[in-house]
Amino acid sequence: MKMDTKEFESKMEKTIASLENDFDGIRVGRANPNVLNKIKVDYWGVPTPITQIGEVKVPDARTLLITPWESNMLKAVERSILESDLGINPQNDGKSIRLAFPQLTEERRKDLQKQVAKLGEDAKVAVRNIRRDANEKSKKMQKASELTEDEQKQAEKDIQTLTDNFIKKVDDAVAKKGKEIMEI
Repeated sequence: MKMDTKEFESKMEKTIASLENDFDGIRVGRANPNVLNKIKVDYWGVPTPITQIGEVKVPDARTLLITPWESNMLKAVERSILESDLGINPQNDGKSIRLAFPQLTEERRKDLQKQVAKLGEDAKVAVRNIRRDANEKSKKMQKASELTEDEQKQAEKDIQTLTDNFIKKVDDAVAKKGKEIMEI
């Protein structure tokens, strides 16, 4: 019998997806609607993502244009953006809200790179925790005589290979985002 590692591979895939989702929220000087994903607006008492209460357009490389479907939501959207950690002052023209993304300073770029590195480290820790859980499961299976000692050792090798592959994926994602941040 061989230990099935699919469940752990799936968890590691979710870790990578979560990391990339976190990276989408980091603005890099270009207007990207994904930076609004974590900002919620109070829509009739329900925290709702901005993208679900209006249209978000990218008219040029440094601007986002948010047009709520209901004009009475303009103030709420503006307030949510101001209260977020986006660091951009929204410009309300009565029909829509314009977000102008400034050029990033060298210092801000370095801060963003540190943030990306920390997110990458957190993802690696999550992958290693999944590895630990998988190894514990293989040891329990051996104790319960579901795996032989050789099969358990092979399972640990397979799990380590899987872990190494996902750690490399995290490193690649961090390097790619870091390069994107440092582009001017």
